[in-house]
Amino acid sequence: MEYLIVVISVLLMSYYNGANDNIKGVATLYGSNVVNYKKAILWGSFTTATGSMLALILAQKLISNFSGKGLLPAQMLNTIPINIPIALGAGMTILIATRIGMPISTTHSIVGALIGTGIVAAGNAVNYARLISVFLVPLLLGPLFAFFLSFVLYKIFRSVRLKLRIDEESCVCAGEKVYTIALPADTAPQLLLQEVKKIDASVDSISSCKKSYTGEFFGVSAQSILNIAHFISGGFVSFARGLNDTPKLLGLFIFFNVIDPNLSLFAVALTMLAGGLLSSKKVSETMSKEITPLNDGQGFTANFATGLSVISGSLFGLPLSTTHVSVGAIFGIGASNKQRNSKVMKKIISSWVLTLPIAAVFGAVFHLIIVNFIN
Repeated sequence: MEYLIVVISVLLMSYYNGANDNIKGVATLYGSNVVNYKKAILWGSFTTATGSMLALILAQKLISNFSGKGLLPAQMLNTIPINIPIALGAGMTILIATRIGMPISTTHSIVGALIGTGIVAAGNAVNYARLISVFLVPLLLGPLFAFFLSFVLYKIFRSVRLKLRIDEESCVCAGEKVYTIALPADTAPQLLLQEVKKIDASVDSISSCKKSYTGEFFGVSAQSILNIAHFISGGFVSFARGLNDTPKLLGLFIFFNVIDPNLSLFAVALTMLAGGLLSSKKVSETMSKEITPLNDGQGFTANFATGLSVISGSLFGLPLSTTHVSVGAIFGIGASNKQRNSKVMKKIISSWVLTLPIAAVFGAVFHLIIVNFIN
């Protein structure tokens, strides 16, 4: 029964991990209108699941880190009072953020719950030096690295595009617009306001329409090449996210003497897939539409910077937050083209700052409940 509670707790967190995170790899595809939301989340969820299935082979060090080895005393690891509070504390934090549409970090949630549970359970026995060096430093530096990488890459790619004479198109945006006009005072009261429909047109740089590129590269349309590259880059980021996030969840599932590791991996991957497909809509709007306007070239650059950062972190055992890295890369594009939405960014950063302490409180409370009333 106790192990069943652990399984349910980890799967709950896996579901809301998918709901909060699966869109992040393909947010730029949806935000720049390369594909609609349904196609974006299908592609993101499929490639995330692919990365998840390779986690046991490529990300063993991350699995070990998130099992708590070296952070908590060995006798506490793989026990009900530790595993369940961490899973429930992180899961509740992600659930709340997903319901309000805030893209928070699963990594921060797990680390926060791990800290809260560890402090209450072990006190001074927690290895704080390892906590800072292995967990907190990479989490802080990851989004900054992605921000500067995407900022620089965008400048380089833009320069190359201009040298190849691939230009952004302008367009005339036309459509029907409804105007409300006031009629003279002597008109009957029920007719004082009247709606009039007129055709409205304006010349724009296409942020309000669909931005595209002119020119060819070896006889192939530049726009077609960029669409394909952008689509692939979204899958690249989602693959990287699956590779980086699944080990964090498996680290809590590490009572492998009870459940086969391959079965655990499959269960986590399948549950993340379901969460992304069923519950990602609110977070997708924040990530895709509200941080900064994106065209295909900018979206590709942000994805390239994100995927490169996260896969490197996975291979070296660094617990980077895909959320932080992805948002940092998108914001780097916004800073580069001076079209960032600072108000939305401040809200997102505020949610990041609160994630770790909220998860820590949840972890501590769940630990006390289990120790005093259940265990």
